[in-house]
Amino acid sequence: MKITYLGHSCLLIETNSSKIIVDPFISGNPLAKNIDIDEISVDYILLTHAHQDHILDTERIAVNNSGCKLIANFELYSHFAAKNIDGIGCNPGGGMDFKDFSLHCVQAIHSSSFADGSYGGMACGFVLKSNQKSLYIAGDTSLFSDMKLIPMLHGALDLAILPIGDLFTMGYKEALLASDFLNCKNILAVHFNTFPPITIDVKEAEQYFQSKGKHLIIKDINETLTL
Repeated sequence: MKITYLGHSCLLIETNSSKIIVDPFISGNPLAKNIDIDEISVDYILLTHAHQDHILDTERIAVNNSGCKLIANFELYSHFAAKNIDGIGCNPGGGMDFKDFSLHCVQAIHSSSFADGSYGGMACGFVLKSNQKSLYIAGDTSLFSDMKLIPMLHGALDLAILPIGDLFTMGYKEALLASDFLNCKNILAVHFNTFPPITIDVKEAEQYFQSKGKHLIIKDINETLTL
């Protein structure tokens, strides 16, 4: 798998034959101004919850990619289905198999609402498996003890993608504890430094993880990590 960081919590995940964009928020992110949304080619759009900083460019990307499928909690799926965007609705506990990857929906502890304040369904995370590799996409979440169930139910993780910006999600110290719960040493950081309220000292966070024998991976926008 290849994972390209597109800023904030937006990721482009490439399996052998599929491209999945996670939480597309590009046009509203000044740090991602060099990314041309209309050049993004995907087969699937994966949404963790309804907040605007995770779904802003969903409709635009779906229109540009005829035939792509949206995957999200049932309320999010229904919202976009009403806009004639094809997809699959799910909820925590549910699993899905696709051509060359599988997804399992898991819980997240976070609010979820649309820009108008209407209910956006439960916030979710996902375990994605492809080609003998397994990663956990936490979405926006606080630390919660049931993270311990994820490797118990889904096997060893090669990578966990965790928010570290604090205030709206866990901070990097909680993310370190989450890595213990997940039994995963490699953490890709998201949801930090996009806006002043979630600005952190990246070097301090990296050193904190290193002091505990863990690896906090910080990627620049458009930089790719290969599993």
